[in-house]
Amino acid sequence: MKITGKHTINAPRDQVWGRLIDPDSIAACLPGVETLDKVGDDEYSMAMNIGIGMVKGTYTGKVRLSNMNEPTDYQMYVEGSGRPGFIKGTGTVRLADGENSTTDIEYNGDVEVGGPVGAVAQRMLGGVANRMVGQFFGCVESKITGE
Repeated sequence: MKITGKHTINAPRDQVWGRLIDPDSIAACLPGVETLDKVGDDEYSMAMNIGIGMVKGTYTGKVRLSNMNEPTDYQMYVEGSGRPGFIKGTGTVRLADGENSTTDIEYNGDVEVGGPVGAVAQRMLGGVANRMVGQFFGCVESKITGE
């Protein structure tokens, strides 16, 4: 499944970049994250509690940031598994200067879901993913602006 979208954050690009690659910001802003621990350069182990429809549970896995071109773009790899199934995803995040000191973010990626959550996710994953991305970027913006 493909996930794409755009979001504008009311802050300069260098501040947004710093928050998007900061593990504390990721852990605080990504919905469902219970732990995020550094295990290598730009690589983290993670536990998330996520529910999609009636299928809920904890996933453990890893997140890796790569091909980082500060402050314009990077790639992210995520994988996790748990009782509800598994999820794997790769994506690219691109930042550009917007109008009036804002930052335009464009993201795209591919997500694969399997196991019990896969049956439910086929119908609901797009909406859940878009909601989570919106919550994440909204939280990042509030951390920068202090709102």
